[in-house]
Amino acid sequence: MDEHDDAVVRTVADLVGRAARRDPDHLALVSDTARVTWGELDERVDRAAAALTGLGLAPGDRVALQLGNTSDFPALYAGALRAGLVAVPANTGYTGPELTHLLADSGARALVTSSVQAISAADRLRADATALEHVLVAAPSSPEGTLPLPAVLANATPGRSARRDPGSAEDLAVLVYTSGTSGRPRGAMLSHRALLANLDQCGRIRPTVVTPADVLLLAIPLFHVYGLNPGFGMVAWAGATGVLVERFDPAGSLELMARHRVTNVPGVPAMYVEWAGQPGLAGGFASVRLALSGAAPLPPAVFRRFAEAGVTVWEGYGLTETAPVLTSTLIGGTAKPGSVGRAIPGVELRLRDGAGDDGSGAEVEDDDPGEIAVRGPNLFSGYWPDGAEGPDADGWWPTGDVAYADDDGDLHLVDRRKELILVSGFNVYPAEVEGVLAAHPQVVEAAVIGRPDPETGDETVLAYVVPTPGGELTEAGLLEWAAGSLARFKLPSSVTFVDELPHSATGKVSKARLREAQPSV
Repeated sequence: MDEHDDAVVRTVADLVGRAARRDPDHLALVSDTARVTWGELDERVDRAAAALTGLGLAPGDRVALQLGNTSDFPALYAGALRAGLVAVPANTGYTGPELTHLLADSGARALVTSSVQAISAADRLRADATALEHVLVAAPSSPEGTLPLPAVLANATPGRSARRDPGSAEDLAVLVYTSGTSGRPRGAMLSHRALLANLDQCGRIRPTVVTPADVLLLAIPLFHVYGLNPGFGMVAWAGATGVLVERFDPAGSLELMARHRVTNVPGVPAMYVEWAGQPGLAGGFASVRLALSGAAPLPPAVFRRFAEAGVTVWEGYGLTETAPVLTSTLIGGTAKPGSVGRAIPGVELRLRDGAGDDGSGAEVEDDDPGEIAVRGPNLFSGYWPDGAEGPDADGWWPTGDVAYADDDGDLHLVDRRKELILVSGFNVYPAEVEGVLAAHPQVVEAAVIGRPDPETGDETVLAYVVPTPGGELTEAGLLEWAAGSLARFKLPSSVTFVDELPHSATGKVSKARLREAQPSV
């Protein structure tokens, strides 16, 4: 990278500007409806920064982005950062209560959305999230009380007045909501330092993961930290090209990959599972030089299927709080089923015996399992709003995940982060689902656990419910009721009605006994 250019990179938005200066005519983004060069994207980022500033938003204000993988998302995201604002990505599948919590907790003053549900509930959102002033709709027209995004952007006047003077690297850049250690999603505070550090760390991996000549498949949602930073962030870091996929379809995405000669595929196991059964697998991956998988373990059978097709899938591990990449099998140069590899450059990692919430504990010996503790400039600044539960005074942060190192030094995960359930790379916290189910008038008590699915690599959300005596509650009825408060990926795949739940001596539901009752998989 050019030393002079690197000196002016303080935000991800600066990476867009750097790519535009180097090669303004090089394609930045491709989708079914748009082809955007880096020069054009930089202008759109300027326009977005001016538009948001024109709404009266000031540096440090939060703007929620509830958008799919269209060219609007990168422009608004980088535009927010260029204006000194804080971007708050929001899942497009959020229900009303989930979006309300994100908006109210973050204190977002603006929401940019393509969600029909959010648009129709704009007045209610403003009433419940009192800081919310502006709802921008990603459509040519919008209902009364909202603003059409295209018109707002068209009326903006790009200029340096919308660009914030360089702030501190520790300034908050992105607030990503993750379940953390409580039942309600919490905002992980990612600074400009953390985002850029992880991009630099990934950029130091050899072979180089992204070059200007590469074409990346951007099928992971950009509102997810994996799609946001290792996805779009690395495209901007290298000045490469990203192929946007708004709705993942296994056959269609393989055809798209072949047509655009995709070279790099950041993916999650569920995507690889679906691709593995497609007749167009070899053709779709014909130009791919790096196939990457993260967010959950890849089923060994799927790993072997790709190997038979001549495709090596390199696995990695990370967390929202680490911006997010921590390890990769690329580091050791050997892809092996079940391993997430070693720490990437610039990340320190230890396995600690008996590490608690404070990260204390001695390092484990030999191949004993231990809790992963990490340190590096890519770590978050704690949870919103006060930085709670961030890295300790020495910079170490306990992940809550348990792993062991094999003879080669490669990590193998053996347990999930506390009680979290991972569904297609998204966190589902049992307490949140349990709270919704228990609120039903015919439910006495509810417990939720996850069960690994060896065929997909995902986890399945299972619910155990004690119904009120004499009621007529059905599984279908309860799930339909819960769908009003939970996104689809959080909904239980099955509900088992029981007379009572197992409890410990302290009165807590014994999740261990519920898991023991599950058939082995």
